[in-house]
Amino acid sequence: MTKPDDPIGQVADSLLKIEMELRQLGLWESGRPPEEALQSTKPFCIDTLEFHQWLQFVFVARMKVIIESDHPLPAVSGIAPMAEEHFRGRPEPGNALVRELEEIDRLLSGG
Repeated sequence: MTKPDDPIGQVADSLLKIEMELRQLGLWESGRPPEEALQSTKPFCIDTLEFHQWLQFVFVARMKVIIESDHPLPAVSGIAPMAEEHFRGRPEPGNALVRELEEIDRLLSGG
């Protein structure tokens, strides 16, 4: 368990929980999308990736690099509303993943 005064550790723990939820939902992919799909300039790569792919290959991957490189964490995050929209009307129950994303939003936004 990470200490409450260790924001980097808390974010790292949260990233692991996000990965676990994606795996539990069967949405974690072993193959990486084409590089051009990851280079989209649209928010969440909405024009080239599914939301869960963006989470795995863009958000989680970049956050791991930030943590491992000891760079400053982003000061703002608002991913949970996109997750809520993504899972609306889908067969996968994304409630637990949305809760984890709300937590990382809170941690990164200083709340």
